[in-house]
Amino acid sequence: MSDNSIPQTGQQRERENNKETKQDKTPRGPLQTSHGVTTIEENVVAKIAGMATREVPGVYDMGNAVRRAFSAVTDRIPNAQTNVAGGISVQKGETQAAVDATVVVEYGVSIVEVANAIRRNVIEQIEGTTGLEVVEVNIDVTDVHLPDDDSNSADSADLK
Repeated sequence: MSDNSIPQTGQQRERENNKETKQDKTPRGPLQTSHGVTTIEENVVAKIAGMATREVPGVYDMGNAVRRAFSAVTDRIPNAQTNVAGGISVQKGETQAAVDATVVVEYGVSIVEVANAIRRNVIEQIEGTTGLEVVEVNIDVTDVHLPDDDSNSADSADLK
């Protein structure tokens, strides 16, 4: 005979009901409390991740070539805001987030060290400010900024 076929006493049923009630009211994380739920939009997480990525030494720029070209144009517009979330993609659930960052690194830095520093900083900033658990931070290095790139772009600007 299984345990399910044994009748429960009134006390046993009450204990079981109390366990279920307590589990339903138990907070599921810092964003979901017994007093309410806090939701954080993906763009908020993306901005935090973008700022955290930009803080890492060795990161020259963010995003793919098209996004960087668009940013170069908007940077020339007076009073235009910098898009700090550019180059960042976020997938977010109720309690977890995953981040994809697209970056350009400076020539001569260790890409492995820069990528690890980005991961550490992004995880620390997102988990510390939002309470979300960061399950992964994927980094796509799309280019290396060479020292000559600055002088060539300055020369071509002078010719126009």
